[in-house]
Amino acid sequence: MNPTALDWSIDGCTIGRAMEVLGEKWTVVVLREVFNGVRRFDDMRVRTGIPRQVLTNRLAALVEHGMLRRVPYREPGARERHEYRLTAKGLDVYPVLITLLEWGNRYFADPGGPPLKFTHRDCEAEVHAEIHCSAGHRLDDVREVVPRPGPGASRR
Repeated sequence: MNPTALDWSIDGCTIGRAMEVLGEKWTVVVLREVFNGVRRFDDMRVRTGIPRQVLTNRLAALVEHGMLRRVPYREPGARERHEYRLTAKGLDVYPVLITLLEWGNRYFADPGGPPLKFTHRDCEAEVHAEIHCSAGHRLDDVREVVPRPGPGASRR
């Protein structure tokens, strides 16, 4: 018998927990910038137009959640400041951003095409997200994926 979604509790859902961290627009924009190599506060603010206090809050939250780490630097004659570097936890979000970019490029790009693409450093071929099962099968149709209760699931 296959369990139905309504039979299982969604308490502790890790998608919900992840979205508590990532679910606000500016958080994803900040991550995009750091992945693009923009690591300093003023550069991020000028490039994105994020209000100063919002950027301060988003960077602090990403540091608090262990996705970014602060690294001090000092320009000659200036006070010490920090730039933001991805941690292993932050780097693990990259496939999510690649998938989000592909979806956005497919449905929301301007007629001239998308302004950003991801390429393989070695060969310059465009990078795409794919779904594979743990046995190595590539799933070309998302309808091949079936949600099932995980080890932490509990009945409603």
